Amino acid sequence: MAEGFARKYGSDVLEPSSAGFAPANIVQPLTKKVMEAKNINIDDQFPKDLDQVGVAQFDLIVNMSGNRLPGRVSVEVREWPIEDPIGQSEDIYVKVRDELENQVMRLILDLRRDARKGVEARKAVEKKVVEPKEPARRMLGQRRTRVHS
Repeated sequence: MAEGFARKYGSDVLEPSSAGFAPANIVQPLTKKVMEAKNINIDDQFPKDLDQVGVAQFDLIVNMSGNRLPGRVSVEVREWPIEDPIGQSEDIYVKVRDELENQVMRLILDLRRDARKGVEARKAVEKKVVEPKEPARRMLGQRRTRVHS
């Protein structure tokens, strides 16, 4: 669900990928149903193991498992205590979906705020520099954060 929201709302600031410690064999039908109710199609997503996504390539990891990540992780890790809805009622899926949407939107807003601050800082530096060493269009480009959940 988190990856679906991130792809829909935050593609300007992040590249999401989702994986888990012990992924299911399929995306649960109720997961697809409650996401479709938000007009988000996740048919192209599939459960992946952590080893399949190369955790080291990400700038940020969102851990929703409630367990410690294996080994030493050299990137920022945010812990989101989210209930696992598998095997529960549709009402629980909806509750979890809405909680995830809220958390993902907060993350996207944080990343946009950080990107805006970076652009403003570069503009301030540009004003002080008489002859910029690289074209302004490159200096003002936004960096998309790779996020793993």
